[in-house]
Amino acid sequence: MTPAARRAVMFAAAAPVAGTILTGPSAFAAEKDTAKTYGTTLDPADQKIADNLNTRVQDPRLGTTLSGVVIDSESDKVIWGHDAATALMPASNTKLATATAALTVLGPDHKFTTKVVYGDGTLTLVGGGDRTLTSADLDALAKTAADGLKSAGLTSVKVRIDDSLFPEPTAATGWKPDYYPDTVAPVRPLVVDGHGVNDTSLDAGQVFSQRLTDQGITVNGDVTRGASGPGDVPVAQHTSASLSTIVEHMLTVSDSNTAETLLRMTALGAGRQATFEDGVAVVKEVLSQNYGVSLENFQMHDGSGLSRDTRIPAQTLADILDLTTDPRYSPTLSSIKDGLPVAGDDNGTLGPSSGRFDTPDSKCAVGKVMAKTGTLTGAIALSGFTKAEDGRWKVFSFIENGSTAATDDTRDAMDGLAATVNGCWA
Repeated sequence: MTPAARRAVMFAAAAPVAGTILTGPSAFAAEKDTAKTYGTTLDPADQKIADNLNTRVQDPRLGTTLSGVVIDSESDKVIWGHDAATALMPASNTKLATATAALTVLGPDHKFTTKVVYGDGTLTLVGGGDRTLTSADLDALAKTAADGLKSAGLTSVKVRIDDSLFPEPTAATGWKPDYYPDTVAPVRPLVVDGHGVNDTSLDAGQVFSQRLTDQGITVNGDVTRGASGPGDVPVAQHTSASLSTIVEHMLTVSDSNTAETLLRMTALGAGRQATFEDGVAVVKEVLSQNYGVSLENFQMHDGSGLSRDTRIPAQTLADILDLTTDPRYSPTLSSIKDGLPVAGDDNGTLGPSSGRFDTPDSKCAVGKVMAKTGTLTGAIALSGFTKAEDGRWKVFSFIENGSTAATDDTRDAMDGLAATVNGCWA
C-alpha cells in the first residue's frame, strides 16, 4: 500500500458530545476496530480479489480519480486499497455519517413529536422534526383538537404554525440553486407527506386547517406563522416511528430531506443550534470521539451529500460501515446495515428499475451485495457489504469523481467492482 492509502488512526479524548448522554463507546474502546492491518500476507481467496480489483479499477468507465478500499470485517485486515485516504465527493454516501451520529446522539428508539396547542382562540401546529408526518396523522390531530374545542363549546378558531425549532433555512455550502424544492426542500421541522414545496411548514398548516374544517370547525382567516405561547395548552400530539425505522428508510431510498432533518435534530440533541454547521460539528465529534474514526481529509457540509464541496475518503466510509458489525455497537447502529439497499431489490436504489446489477459481470451478485449508493454529476459512490467466497463479510467502499463516461456506464463498472469483492465475478 502507498502511504496515501494507509489508515491514519486518530485516538481522540473520550469526552461526550455536549448536552448529551451518549451510549456509544469511547475512542479507546474502538482502538482495535480502527487500527486496520496493512501490508499483511493475503490468503489465496483475498489475493484473488485484490488482483482482480487492481485490473478492474483501470476500466475507463471509472475515470482516473478513484478512492477505494476492501476490508475483512472480522479480522480488520485491509484486502485491497487504491488511494483509500484520498477524499473525494461522496454524494449520498454522506448519509452514512449522518445516520451514525443521529443514532448515537438520539438513540435508535428516539421518536419525534408533533404537537397541537391552544391559546387565545388559536390552535398552533408545532413542528418537532418529524419528516415522516402524513396527512392521516394531521387528520388524527385535527379530530382530537376538534373534539376538545367542541367539548369546550368552541366552533371556530385561528390556525398558526410554529416551526421555530429550526433557524431560518438556508442552502448548505455547495448546494446548487436548482435543488429547491424538488431535489431537497428548505429544511423546516414541519412537513406533511414529504411534499416538495418551498414552505413545507405553511403547507402542513394548510392541510391541518382543512382537516379541522372537515371536522366541523370554522377556521378564521389564513394560516399564519408564529411561536406558540408559554401559556398555550396541549390538546393533541403525534409521535413518529422510531429513529431506527426512519434511518432504515432514509438509507434504502436515499431520502435527502430526511437526512437534512436528522442532521439538525442531532445538533439539537447534542445541545447545539439546529444548523448545518452545528450538525456537521456533532457528526465529526461522534465519529472521532465515540468511535475513533479518522477525520483526516474529511470535509462535510450537509447531511445528505448534495453538497458539491463535501469530501470524504473511501477509507472513512468503510470504517463507518465496519462499526455496524461489532456486537458492542450493533444495538445502536444496526439499522444502518439493515437499511442498505440490496442488489436486485427494487425497494431500494440498487434494483432493476435503477439499472443496477443487470450486466453479465454484476448480475451474479444480485441478492449478495448490500450497499449505499451515491450519485451527483461527476461523482458516483458505492459502499457496503458482501459475503465473499471464503464465507467472510467484506466491507467495501468505492468513490469515483470526474469520469467522462455516461452515468449508467460508470455505475455498471462500479457494480462490477462489488461483484468482484463478492467473488461471483471471478
